[in-house]
Amino acid sequence: MNDPERVWSEPTVQLLFEALLIVTSVLLIAAILLHKGRGGGLSSMFGGSMSSQLSGSSVVEKNLNIATIFVGVIWLICIVVLGLIHKI
Repeated sequence: MNDPERVWSEPTVQLLFEALLIVTSVLLIAAILLHKGRGGGLSSMFGGSMSSQLSGSSVVEKNLNIATIFVGVIWLICIVVLGLIHKI
């Protein structure tokens, strides 16, 4: 049988967090680029400029803010955990 301690060994956990770090890095870059900037940014390509001109801040922009913060927190946790793993 598989030993539970062996399945969650240090290299396995490190690989898991490294993969999660790569995914969250790409998602964080995409989320930041989709935000409405001064000139509209990439969000205007997807129709974000029309809704933001009609109202001060659209629901999509608020949800994008929440998603960006969530992904950023996960990214930060991955950085800290990987730093602790490499220190050990």
